[in-house]
Formats: sequence, structure tokens, C-alpha cells
Amino acid sequence: MFDWENLRYFAALAQTGTLLGAARLLGVEHATVARRVARLEAQMGVKLIDRRGRRVSLTADGERVAVMAERMGEEARAIERVSLAAGGGLAGDVKVSAPPTLAAALLAGPLVELRRNYPDIGITIVGETRYASLDRREADIAVRMTKPEQGDFTVTKLGDVAFGFYASPAYLASVPEEAWSFIAYDETMSSSPQSMRLLDVANGRKLSIRATTLEFQLSAAKAGGGVALLPNFLLAGANDLVEVIRETKPLTREVWLVVHSDIRNVPIIRAVMETLKRNWSY
Repeated sequence: MFDWENLRYFAALAQTGTLLGAARLLGVEHATVARRVARLEAQMGVKLIDRRGRRVSLTADGERVAVMAERMGEEARAIERVSLAAGGGLAGDVKVSAPPTLAAALLAGPLVELRRNYPDIGITIVGETRYASLDRREADIAVRMTKPEQGDFTVTKLGDVAFGFYASPAYLASVPEEAWSFIAYDETMSSSPQSMRLLDVANGRKLSIRATTLEFQLSAAKAGGGVALLPNFLLAGANDLVEVIRETKPLTREVWLVVHSDIRNVPIIRAVMETLKRNWSY
């Protein structure tokens, strides 16, 4: 009999392009992905992939099968959503995707309260800088700073997050304003509103330190590494930093609560969403 599970592994490989990427997506070892895809090729009697170093390219047959596998995956995920929507209890697991820094600062309290009120609901935070796919069930609920413009999603605005420019008093005392250097995101975030505002304010002055995480940018600013553009919720208790630029219109980002419309009324999903909306305090 045809093992459809092998097709799921191949679809993940086709999506990510590497054995390691597929393994991370599926939560298995990369050797398992390789073995499953090899079994699929043996079952079909068709060569589906060419391995060239770490990356994998699809053969012409592999491209055709990948398209069909993706369609099958979409249908399977739709069936999963139907099954989830049919459940009526307040017990089960819910995955919430959110930017790591925002999740730690603003979601921990509400979700701990949720667990007190609904002890049979388990919460998993998918704290990644990339957006987890709700269509692929990588998460059930997402908290995002960009409103999705496509997809069958129910979107609710939670609030706004304001940003400010901060530095340590020691740095400001020792470096004149025209010689300030700035602490920024790396190139992967170059198109974000934060990066563009920082470049505008820097106005040709040096970007001395780049980091992918806000936590490091905060620490670097505290250590006297320069001026950083930080969300104000990160500054709670940070008495060793001062706001250095008072903008007439400070940068703000909207925060959105997003769920696939098929599951928005599932009791456990609704309980999590209502808790986040009710306890959003920023």
C-alpha cells in the first residue's frame, strides 16, 4: 500500500528546500526526512530530488508531485480545522505565534491568567521572528505587528506599540550628538518601519552595532554602545536609559490578533483570544 506519510515529508522538503529545514518544520531528525523521501521515490519508481550539498533541487517529476502534495496538504489542513471546529470543550492545546520580545513582555501575564481560569487548556508560544503560518497549522493564533492583507483570517486590533530613541546617560555625556552611533537591526529587518525610521534619524551617522534581537539592542544601549530605537514596553524598570530624541510624531506599530476564520469560534481558541483582548494593557 502507498504510504501517504512519506508524501508529507516530501512536501516539507519541497517547501523548505533543505533536509534540515524540513526536519525543523516537522520536528524530526533530518535523517528521517531523507529516509522518508527515499522511500517515496522507491514506492513511485521516480526520482524526485537531486541533492547538491545542503540544498535539494526538485526534478521535473518532483516539481509536479510537489504541486499535488501541496494541494493535498491544504485539503488535509482544512479537514483538521473542521475537526477542531467540531470540538466543543474547553480542553486542549493552543499554539500562539508572536514576536519573542513582545510575547515575553506582554503575553505572559494574560496567558498565565488563562491557565488559572482554564487549567485544561495548554499553551505553546511559537516565539519566532518569522511569521508562523496559520494556514499550515504552525500556529492557531498569531499576534502580529503587520496586518495580513490576504487569507481567510479574522483580524482584531489589540492596540499600538510606541517606540523611542534611548541611550545611557554615560554615553550621552561622553559623545556629542553629531558623533552619536546607532544600534540597529541586521539586514534581515531592513524594510521594517523601525529600521527605516532609525536610518532617517541617524542621517548618515554610523550604525555601530547590529543585532537580530531587541534584547541585545537594549543591553548594548545600557552598556553605552550607542542610541537604540526601542519599544517603550521594553523600557519598564530600565532606569539606566534615557530618551534622547523627543519626536513630534513618534513611531508606533499596530498590534493585531489573527486567527483562521474556520476556527475562530472553537471554544478553546475563543477563550485564548478573549483573554488576550481583555488583558491587553499596553
